Amino acid sequence: MSTTALPRNALLHRTVTAESVMSSNATSVNASPSDSPTQSASSTSLSSLGSVDDVDVKNSRGVLLDTYGNEFEIPDYTIKQIRDAIPKHCFERSGLRGLGYVARDIVSLATTFYIFHNYVTPETIPSTPVRAGLWALYTFIQGLFATGLWVLAHECGHQSFSPSKILNDTVGWFCHSALLVPYFSWKISHGKHHKATGHMERDMVFVPKTREEYASRMGYLAHELNELTEETPIATIIHSIGQQLAGWPMYICTNVTGHNFHDRQPEGKGVGKKNGFFGGVNHFNPSSPLYEKNQEKLVLLSDLGLAFTISALVYIGRNFGFTNLLVWYLLPYLWVNHWLVAITFLQHTDGTLPHYDANTWTYTRGAAATIDREFGFIGRTLLHGIIETHVLHHYVSTIPFYHADEATEAIKPVMGNHYRSDTKGGPLGFLKALWTSARVCNWVEPSEGAQGEGKGVLFFRNRNGLGVPPVKIGEKPTVSEGVKSAMKIIVGNESDHE
Repeated sequence: MSTTALPRNALLHRTVTAESVMSSNATSVNASPSDSPTQSASSTSLSSLGSVDDVDVKNSRGVLLDTYGNEFEIPDYTIKQIRDAIPKHCFERSGLRGLGYVARDIVSLATTFYIFHNYVTPETIPSTPVRAGLWALYTFIQGLFATGLWVLAHECGHQSFSPSKILNDTVGWFCHSALLVPYFSWKISHGKHHKATGHMERDMVFVPKTREEYASRMGYLAHELNELTEETPIATIIHSIGQQLAGWPMYICTNVTGHNFHDRQPEGKGVGKKNGFFGGVNHFNPSSPLYEKNQEKLVLLSDLGLAFTISALVYIGRNFGFTNLLVWYLLPYLWVNHWLVAITFLQHTDGTLPHYDANTWTYTRGAAATIDREFGFIGRTLLHGIIETHVLHHYVSTIPFYHADEATEAIKPVMGNHYRSDTKGGPLGFLKALWTSARVCNWVEPSEGAQGEGKGVLFFRNRNGLGVPPVKIGEKPTVSEGVKSAMKIIVGNESDHE
């Protein structure tokens, strides 16, 4: 394991499993893998340029520092280099093998229900506290198995489940509908996330707040954030609990954490629409700006799948009681939501990861703005490796999960120190990272030493005095203390109504 640079704070150390040295060059794919340049590596890498050119390119961007003080350089490799490095058999998909994994997860869910329903009863276990504890364990176990099934439906959405699109979408629709996920609606928006990962104006998942946005929501002025260096554990805890409990429903219902530039929708469907309740942006309405007109019928098909599942749940509730419905399905469903939000949050939120403005982003750069983590047996077996191989997944999402480890090892030499992972501590380290990232990653802004193109590379900063401090912004002399206080009150009140 090696690091991109020596961290300034040992507490915030992040490991990067890479061997080669970072290089810097603006040449990269501009929009998507299909646009990837086909030049040889020598024409797209600084290895073929002189040392003077190397210095000039680096200096034109200034000094870019991630949250931990590691110096960052922009990736220079191409999608073609990534794909060429992966063994051909890694691209092979087996529908039979995929169905085998689906059967395994469904049998696991059914077996667990059978055991608890028949053997965790007042007749077999008289103690009510013991029975309650065992049924709580049931909800946790079922949540893991159901998350595994969710991941397989995710594979279907990326067409990595099998070579057959019909089989992929059929299996994905059934599995996701059973978990109250609008399959096609999510598939479309998730595909846009993959096409714009790390893009501040187009990404669809966990788009971070800018300094100005964060300040307005907290009731401060932007220049005041660099003065806030006290830990805010209570605020972090409240935010984290809300995120883990309600993050997924809020995302599909209001597009929270997604971009909010819907007026740019090319067909005009986003005019006057904004994220939030009653803003017209969700995963259920065909008129939502998340979708083009030719996709609206797929949104309705997704809604139909949800209607079937909700009808079944209502039937269960009426015939077996709400308490049984709560324990059998609703609480495991909340566990699934928790794992989905935790996994996605930690894939895209870390002090080492950059985000890019519209002028600096490219597909290659954005795809590298994610991180692999480690969750042991649960992650690699029950959750089908979605946590451990996410970097590879963003470069080639059609590779099935059972080939992802081998493909990941193959692309590491190409990515060099641009490949990022945080595997220290295994499963416990994964859970700790939820707290660390929540504390460290409050908003994004350019590095203090950024120049030229480097000003379009944004890194996380925070109000907790951790890592590199925020850039100092001079207070405008024309704003009096009284006006400042009034502005804080107004901004605070506006943020309360968002």
